[in-house]
Amino acid sequence: MQKKVNGSTAGIRQSLLEEMAGLYSYVVEGGQFVSAELLLALAEFTGRTGREISVYLSRDGRVRDVSVGDSANVKMPHMRFNRNTARLSGVRCVHTHPGGSPRLSAVDIGTLKSALLDAMCALGVSAEGRPTGLCAAFVTGRAGGEPVTEELGPYPVWGIPHAELLAQIAAGDTALLKEAPQLRENRAERAVLVGVETGRESYDTLEELKALAETTGAEVLRIERQNRPTPDNVFYVGKGKAEELARLSAEQEVDLFIFNDELSAPQIRNLEEILGARVIDRTALILDIFASRATTREGRLQVELAQLNYRLPRLTGQGQSLSRLGGGIGTRGPGEKKLETDRRRIRRRIYELQCELEEVAKQRALRRSRREKNALPVVAIVGYTNAGKSTLLNLLSNSDVLAEDKLFATLDPVTRKIALPEGGEVLLTDTVGFIEKLPHDLVDAFRSTLEEAAYADVILHVVDCANPNMREQMATVESVLDSIGAGGKKTVTAYNKTDLRQTSFAPLSPNSVCISAKTGEGVGALLALLQKEAFAGNKTVRVTVPYARGEVAAFLRQKGKVLEETYAEDGTVLTVVLDETALGQVRKMLGNSCRVEAAD
Repeated sequence: MQKKVNGSTAGIRQSLLEEMAGLYSYVVEGGQFVSAELLLALAEFTGRTGREISVYLSRDGRVRDVSVGDSANVKMPHMRFNRNTARLSGVRCVHTHPGGSPRLSAVDIGTLKSALLDAMCALGVSAEGRPTGLCAAFVTGRAGGEPVTEELGPYPVWGIPHAELLAQIAAGDTALLKEAPQLRENRAERAVLVGVETGRESYDTLEELKALAETTGAEVLRIERQNRPTPDNVFYVGKGKAEELARLSAEQEVDLFIFNDELSAPQIRNLEEILGARVIDRTALILDIFASRATTREGRLQVELAQLNYRLPRLTGQGQSLSRLGGGIGTRGPGEKKLETDRRRIRRRIYELQCELEEVAKQRALRRSRREKNALPVVAIVGYTNAGKSTLLNLLSNSDVLAEDKLFATLDPVTRKIALPEGGEVLLTDTVGFIEKLPHDLVDAFRSTLEEAAYADVILHVVDCANPNMREQMATVESVLDSIGAGGKKTVTAYNKTDLRQTSFAPLSPNSVCISAKTGEGVGALLALLQKEAFAGNKTVRVTVPYARGEVAAFLRQKGKVLEETYAEDGTVLTVVLDETALGQVRKMLGNSCRVEAAD
């Protein structure tokens, strides 16, 4: 089978490509680093095409690949002959620089380090097609887990120190092998964040994307922005910017590109092809965080459902990676594509998850009805992620719910009972944090959890008042509340993190208070406000409880605020503040012996 020339071959005559394919027949003899004959041939073809030519040489001296590029954008294939990924790859790259300079570029060095090549060599070629010199770079070891390189040369084509350069390869390989046990097995992924700014953004969501990426443990190398009216349908940022990112990828050994908007399957495929690195979008990143945070069965089911709903339309080209035996005897049609099998398997799993979550929703509704029977008001804590909801819950209920300075530090909802300073109790329910561009699949999957806010008596909106984007974050929370039917409910706003503000602050909304969940400042005022809103509409009544019904008196003390307690011949007389639900329960408990009068 005839070997072909790869890369940017458009515009080159077929006869010339066939000549260039003859480079595969060159063999570098043992003891030589690279032959002068091969270098002269590379220089000649560069002179005739005006383009960069690269060859990959294995350690047995054979040419394994021939590719064509240009001085601005060269795609070199990933090639490895050594199975031990901690060592050098067993292949060296020799490529030409049409500009005449043999000095290696940052992209060359980045490719050397990321692929752990035996060597990266650049041959300068003049406009007349004559070689001007050869430079070679080698990996000499690691420092802090990262490859360290050394560049040698330039050397004339007929004066290459073959033994010295081959010794550099051997020394580098030995150094890497010696240091292999000390390498970090889970090195942080090196990520570049990319976003399109249309001019309509209310605030910088790319900084928020950076916080999300760092939450997953990624090392954010840089943030790339592009101004354009709308994202490009093919490459999101346009082909020119994508090619610029490809050069950045090679230069800085980028493992991952994270895009600030949801990408389509074709966009992901096109970007991965041109960037040569893994590509994910904001939605996939948030789903990854949720997957790592879910600890309860319900949380794991919800996250898996959201992930599958996200992946299903993006399954094209991923059939092999999602492979799993499915169907069984008689379920596959003749010649059915594996991609269709994967789609059917995912749809079946989505249906199973939806059924399981329906059962979970029924159980949640049952628990909710039991709480309603207990007549305890429910306060749902909502807010933007990392606003301090869990810290506040811990402070008010003396709990130990996980609270960290990270986005989505807690995922699964938690309910705690707290006593109010003037009597009575409420149930505090912490909900999942909201965020800008919260994926629709997540909202749908977590609907039963988010509906805790819809069924609550009072919404406690926790706001990070130290965040410069506070107003936009509040608007995002209010938008999500509206979408789940919780808009318009009685709301208490707690402007948290006042201890971090550099300037004084005045609340922006009614029924609000400034607090610090970390120091406890303002918490007393918050509890008083919750008492007022949770028990708004209560009645002050005088109830006579027979002495034999001590459990009713205990119920009144627990569910209401006792203003006065006296004793009469027929029982204990309590003047108490009660809501309508608790009062109805008292009437039901006492039956015909019930004596309830409105207090003066």
